[in-house]
Amino acid sequence: MTERKQINFTIVPDDRDDLPRTYANFCAISHTPFDFTLAFCEVLPLSERDIQAAEADHVVRAPVRSKIVVPLQVVPNLIAALQEHMRVFSESTGAQWDKGPVH
Repeated sequence: MTERKQINFTIVPDDRDDLPRTYANFCAISHTPFDFTLAFCEVLPLSERDIQAAEADHVVRAPVRSKIVVPLQVVPNLIAALQEHMRVFSESTGAQWDKGPVH
């Protein structure tokens, strides 16, 4: 039987300059018992026609720019990391953020 060694390591992004950045100003979240899906969308300013359509059916369609699926085990650390970054950002800028839902 082979003996297993424990190796401690840190994972860091291999952030190359040739990777495209994708802008999104809305995120729709869904889940299964196994993973969470984050659908990042770009909501553009609405035209008069878009506003009239939204008044009729109460829906505004936003193009999905990227979908990211993360396993359930990653979600708590993702939430903690986002909260910590928001705390540091708020402290450094003095910005106040409403903690209520966006929808």
